[in-house]
Amino acid sequence: MRIARQPRYQQIALQIAERIVRNELKVGQKIYARSTLATTFAVSPETARKAINVLSDLGIVDPVHGSGVNIASKQKAQEYLAQYQEVETMQDLRTQIMQSVESQRRELANFSSILDKLVDQTEHFQKINPLTPIEFELEKDSEKFGLSLGEMNLWQNTGATVVAILQNAELIVSPGPYATLNQGDTLYFVGASDTGQIVQNFFYGN
Repeated sequence: MRIARQPRYQQIALQIAERIVRNELKVGQKIYARSTLATTFAVSPETARKAINVLSDLGIVDPVHGSGVNIASKQKAQEYLAQYQEVETMQDLRTQIMQSVESQRRELANFSSILDKLVDQTEHFQKINPLTPIEFELEKDSEKFGLSLGEMNLWQNTGATVVAILQNAELIVSPGPYATLNQGDTLYFVGASDTGQIVQNFFYGN
C-alpha cells in the first residue's frame, strides 16, 4: 500500500491498522507505551501520540490512562483501510487524468509544430515549382459538367490554367476553351497556392 503522500503520523496509524487486520495485533491486546511505538516505527513520541489519537478517534484502539492502549476493533481497522484505499484510488485516477491531459497537450503541440513545417515546406515547394500541375479528380456530380471551359469561365473564376484533362482514359494535353468536363474526369492545372481550394469550391461549393 502506498502511503508516501500522507503525513508520517497517518502512515503509522495505517501501518498499525494493517497489523490489526493481519492479526499481528489482536483485539484486546495492549500496546503499552507511546515510546514503544516511537521506537518500533523510528519516529518521535509526539508522532506516535498523533497516530494513536487517529486510531482512538476512529474507535480502533481504546486509550488506557497511564498504560498505553488496547486494540478495540478489527472491523473498524478494516473500514479505515478501505476508506484510505478509496481515497488513494481517487487520487491515482486524478493523477492519471492530469498525466493524460498533459500528454495530449504535448502531442497537440507536436502535431501543430509538424503541421506548421508541412505548410512551410508545401509553400516553399510551390514557390520553387510553380508549374507543377495540381491534380483534381471530379468524383462527384456538379452543375458545371457539360459546360466548356470557356462557358464556365474557369480561369476567370478560379485563376486555374488547365494544362491537361484525363477523360475516359485519354489524356488531353493543353485543352482549348471548348473542352468540356464530366464526372470522373481528372483536371490538371497550375495556379497560385490557394487555387486548388478555389477550384474545389467552384465545382462543389464551400
